[in-house]
Amino acid sequence: MTNYTKFTDDKLLELMAQDDHVAFNTIYNRYWVRVLNLAIHKIGDIMEAENIIQDIFVSLWKRRHSLIITNALENFLFVSVKYRVIKVLNSQRTERLYNEIDGLTVDVLDDSTQQYLSFEELRQRLEMLIGKLPEQSRLIYRMNKEENMSYKTIAEELNITERSVEAHLARAKKTLKTALGSFLTTFLL
Repeated sequence: MTNYTKFTDDKLLELMAQDDHVAFNTIYNRYWVRVLNLAIHKIGDIMEAENIIQDIFVSLWKRRHSLIITNALENFLFVSVKYRVIKVLNSQRTERLYNEIDGLTVDVLDDSTQQYLSFEELRQRLEMLIGKLPEQSRLIYRMNKEENMSYKTIAEELNITERSVEAHLARAKKTLKTALGSFLTTFLL
């Protein structure tokens, strides 16, 4: 009997694409605790987090024949969790707003809605500022912040030094902090 736990993620994905259930189970057992903990941390609801993780792994299995993962499988799963959490939170927000409007019990622009709108404006501003960063800095920033990639992994993937990654991130953070600081000052006044 082959010991699948010694296989790399790439090998397991290759076997899974050939309908190998043991390869899929090995991937599941290797990552489910980590992605579940991330989902719980992001959403704060264990049951909802479990549903998210189940959906991600069901989707992984259903898409096994056409799935193309260019980065590490772990990063792919973490990004999947992030997007599923955003989707669930948006759905919950929409349902809550619908119930508030339907019941006419609270003002639609209550404090939580205003906070969300403020957050959304801030998020859009941040996205615009990230888009204005130099290409290399923008790429490194997104790899680190959005895909949770380490300095070392980024350096290897881009064929640059870790120190260069660190320098790009420091400049990007300084630029964003300065621009957001002036935006927040104007926004809060």
